[in-house]
Amino acid sequence: MRQVILFNKPYGVVCQFSADGKHPTLKDYIPIAEVYAAGRLDTDSEGLLILTDDGRLQHQLAHPKHKLPKTYWVQVEGTITDEALSALMHGVNLGDFVTAPAHAQRIAEPDNLWPRTPPVRVRLSIPTSWLALTITEGKNRQVRRMTAKVGFPTLRLVRAKIGDWTVDSLAPGQYRQLSPTEMKNI
Repeated sequence: MRQVILFNKPYGVVCQFSADGKHPTLKDYIPIAEVYAAGRLDTDSEGLLILTDDGRLQHQLAHPKHKLPKTYWVQVEGTITDEALSALMHGVNLGDFVTAPAHAQRIAEPDNLWPRTPPVRVRLSIPTSWLALTITEGKNRQVRRMTAKVGFPTLRLVRAKIGDWTVDSLAPGQYRQLSPTEMKNI
C-alpha cells in the first residue's frame, strides 16, 4: 500500500535524506524507508512538505503542469502596499520568466504560527507585515524573488497548504501518515 506523509519541515532542514554535513536532513526526522519529497522547500523556508513512495503521485504533486495550489505565509520587510499586492496578483517579471498570477492578500501574523529558531532579525525602525500568497508554479526561490521584485523582501516563508492539505495540526519536525480513508481522495 502506498504511503503519503505530511511533514512540517523546520527552518534549516535540507529536503533530502542523504547527509548534508552542514544541516539536518529529512532522515533526522522521518524514519520511514523509501519515501521521497514531492517538491522541495529551501533550507531557510519552513512548513508543509509531502513525501510519498508513489512515483506517479510524487510527479503529480511536484510538477507545475498540474497547477496544484500552494499557499505560503510570508513575512516581508515593510508594510505591504496595494500596488505590490496587485503586482503579485497579475504576475511578476523576474527576468528569466514571468510568474503566473497569484492570489495575494494581507493577513495578520497567523495565530497558529510557531516561533522560529533562530528568530527573524528585528529592526525596530522598519515594520514588517504578513501576506498569504497562493501560487500554482513553484520555481526555485519563486516566492522570495516575487516579494523582493515588488519591493518587499521576504523575512520568513512558511508553506501552510498544498492543495487541500495543511500544516495546521503539525508542530515543526512532526509528521503524520495519511490514513487509508484520506488516501481514497488522492
